[in-house]
Amino acid sequence: MALRRTFRVTPVLLILISAAACVSQPGPQAGMSNPKTLSDGSPAIRVTQESTRQPRIATYNCVGGGTMTIENRGSSVRVTSPDGAIDEELPASPVNQSSRFGAEHDAVVIDGSDALVMRGGHTPITCKR
Repeated sequence: MALRRTFRVTPVLLILISAAACVSQPGPQAGMSNPKTLSDGSPAIRVTQESTRQPRIATYNCVGGGTMTIENRGSSVRVTSPDGAIDEELPASPVNQSSRFGAEHDAVVIDGSDALVMRGGHTPITCKR
């Protein structure tokens, strides 16, 4: 009985092991003859997290003419507006994030030089550094 079960399970295990051994190899992407240039001939630019990291204190110009200052405290951000309408500290959400911050119904998502500010009951605001 045990021998019969072994013969039935062995092909399945071999397929799973073979599939697990398959990994993608680094190299040029499809349609790119030279990895340093795009298919239209323009140079490819490599963006690293270092070049898009938010400074400790940054002022953002928002759609609609407003401005706000975002102070990055590492595990949280403090968002303030000159008119005092927004003055809030938001923790990283989840804790290990460096670009998403939020508490209850309010959140800030920082993506390079862009910030999306969402407040409960208000339309999200797009801002640019």
